[in-house]
Amino acid sequence: SRAWPRAPAAMVRNKPPREQAKGPPLEEQPPHGRGAARKKRGGPGQGPEEDGSDDEGLENLGVPLDAVVKVWCVHSTPNFSLPWQRRKQFRSSGSGFCIDRDRRVILTNAHCIEWHAQVKVQRRGSDQKHLAKVVAVGWECDCAVLSVEDEEFWDGIQVVNLSKKVPHLEEPVLCVGFPVGGDTISVTSGVVSRVEVMTYAQTCAELLGIQIDAAINSGNSGGPAFNNSGECLGIAFQSLGADQAENIGYVIPTVVVMHFLNDLLKHGKYTGFPTLGIDHQTMENAHLREAFGMGPKQKGLLVSRVAPTSAAAKVLKANDVLLSFDGETIANDGTTSFRKHERVAFSWLVAQKFYGEPAKLTVLRDSKVLELSIDDFHPEVPLVPVHLFSQPHQGPSYLIVAGLVFTTLSVPFLRSEFGEEWDCEAPVEFVHRVMNQRAEFADEKLVVLTQLLAHDLTVGYEELENVLLHTVNGTKVRNLRHVMELIDDCTSENLRFGLQNNLTLILKTEAAKKATAEALEQHSIPSAMSPDLAGGTSEAPPGAASPVGAGPTDSVDDNEAE
Repeated sequence: SRAWPRAPAAMVRNKPPREQAKGPPLEEQPPHGRGAARKKRGGPGQGPEEDGSDDEGLENLGVPLDAVVKVWCVHSTPNFSLPWQRRKQFRSSGSGFCIDRDRRVILTNAHCIEWHAQVKVQRRGSDQKHLAKVVAVGWECDCAVLSVEDEEFWDGIQVVNLSKKVPHLEEPVLCVGFPVGGDTISVTSGVVSRVEVMTYAQTCAELLGIQIDAAINSGNSGGPAFNNSGECLGIAFQSLGADQAENIGYVIPTVVVMHFLNDLLKHGKYTGFPTLGIDHQTMENAHLREAFGMGPKQKGLLVSRVAPTSAAAKVLKANDVLLSFDGETIANDGTTSFRKHERVAFSWLVAQKFYGEPAKLTVLRDSKVLELSIDDFHPEVPLVPVHLFSQPHQGPSYLIVAGLVFTTLSVPFLRSEFGEEWDCEAPVEFVHRVMNQRAEFADEKLVVLTQLLAHDLTVGYEELENVLLHTVNGTKVRNLRHVMELIDDCTSENLRFGLQNNLTLILKTEAAKKATAEALEQHSIPSAMSPDLAGGTSEAPPGAASPVGAGPTDSVDDNEAE
């Protein structure tokens, strides 16, 4: 049940567009050679201050178009290959909409404001951009809350009502936003094609999603999708690659959005969507079911592994058969009933819970049915983080010792070093750890010797790049902070680094410590370690929310197209 650490190749997130050097700001074109979106015929060319005759006909749509805003963002992304630097800033635009005028709440996509340095919003028909504050971000569900202090912005703005129901198939849908192809608002229509648990490209979380056949292009991200009653049934956020299909877009349903908003109200911050933290196998084979003592009417999933740091580790064991979750039966194929004639992956049952809540499990263990309870959900610790959103330091952690550059292994680092196809290009050892290994304890992280800066002490070690660090002077490393402590506390003559494949790197301890300052000066590096190590800040627990209004907390490469 683990999420693939990168989205399926055909699934592309409608990434915030970069501005072009000339002409109106446009979004990046989606990958796979998709052409520019076809321009839609607009109304007369009056300026925004003229009489709104171009609204003629649009009022009959029955949706609050004036609640939809354009979101402008300046991004400052980190450089994972040179972690003491950041890349050149770039600007992008997306969509958003007001859901509460009194509380001054605007909803948009998280990926529209990732690694933000500055965010501005612009109302439809206005020539003024207002500075906005990022109040909260739900990275797994790709949702973000913005607010604007300027009173003028809220004067007369319309409000979008969120539907409380998941739409049925063939229901009409109207997508509104500011996509590529022009500067004014765009309206596209279609129908609901499918409702199922799907992969959210932002962090590869598995949550409920709505597939529609209305065009969703770059720039539509964060915009509302309306039903026939003028209520919002979800937020546009990603689409299928043009090389696979046309006009297949995806919408975050309001049940996911409401979970995000209720999480903020319940905990005062975003905590996330729970997962059970297990690997499982379907029980569709009759011989398999018989071997595990299942009766002819029993259905369930075989638990193949339980993550040691997950909440389920206290109650579940490998080779348990999970029969139900909170009273809802789990089928042999891993699905559960959603609506009449509709089934979804059982992970949606888990995702609807909140961290801190209890859950009831029914399992078959050694041919006996047991009723088990998880007292309170807490997030599983990722051994190789898919993102760095919970990090207190707004960027990758690093440590430099005599020209040796160490960092923490993460999926953003792999993307930066080996590209989007990193699972094919990265060292097998890296890919194996990402795919198959789980953290054994709360602060366990993998440390990588990513490169060696030129220095007299590192002569002959130049080939030892992008290798895992296992030990320092025979002590197994727990994380990057532990490496720093082991080096600082070293009193022996040599620093012995045990690397993967039984490789060894040895430096004289005192010489290595003195050479660090020389390497920093030679390569114009401001500090031998990242601020989180220098300041003694401990790592935030997984699932912890980013500080309200904090700066960049994403870890996706600025050229990413998931």
